[in-house]
Amino acid sequence: MNVVLDAVSQRYGLTLAMNRISLTLQPGTIGILGPNGAGKTTLLRTLATIMPPSYGSILFDDVQIDTEQKARSVRSRIGYLPQDFGFDPQMTVADFVAYAAWMRGVEPGEWNRSIDRVLEMVDLTDRRRSKMRKLSGGMRRRAGIAWAIVGNPQMVLLDEPTVGLDPRQRLQFRSILSGLDDAIVLLSTHLTDDVAAACDRVIVMHSGEVRFDGSVIALSSLSREDLPGHSDLEKAYMHVLPESERQV
Repeated sequence: MNVVLDAVSQRYGLTLAMNRISLTLQPGTIGILGPNGAGKTTLLRTLATIMPPSYGSILFDDVQIDTEQKARSVRSRIGYLPQDFGFDPQMTVADFVAYAAWMRGVEPGEWNRSIDRVLEMVDLTDRRRSKMRKLSGGMRRRAGIAWAIVGNPQMVLLDEPTVGLDPRQRLQFRSILSGLDDAIVLLSTHLTDDVAAACDRVIVMHSGEVRFDGSVIALSSLSREDLPGHSDLEKAYMHVLPESERQV
């Protein structure tokens, strides 16, 4: 899959949440960094075709997504995990993931194998028959990751996926990302160490605009010793934000 955003803007009423963003996305893991209100979630929702652009255009494999019919045609190829995702509390974990498999067009005969595979990846095999309401917050987050990746979607959009995961589970999550080489993976996060460990490319957003787009190494090279941070990547991230955001 190849996805192109051309001067895409999004408004919520009078608020400009994304301002003329142009990006080309190809397979690989892309970290999206930025403070609260930077536009990260809005970008993911736009790519998930939940919100049509207020202005500009978005193309999937050279097809402009400008109608609801076209949006529906690409949704089966997208795995989207919002930061706060909904679920039927009476559903079992397996049923929750099966619903995602159905939405992505996985053949019913392949459901069990696909579900088993992703539940093993997120370490929830023993919770297959557990009700979603009985899971801890971290387990629900892992079930959400399984939801997002079942059926091998061509684009995976993850909004703060490591919230609630312990250090071992975060390492496991990074291992999962390494197995999604054929997909475009966008990882919205506040954690620069997740970006450093798992991402090929990083996009820094602020106030609905892209402040940096390049490799993790290129961003790290902008580090300055006089800036706050515990690593070169943290200091470089602070460097590309406006000076008003650099206070800790």
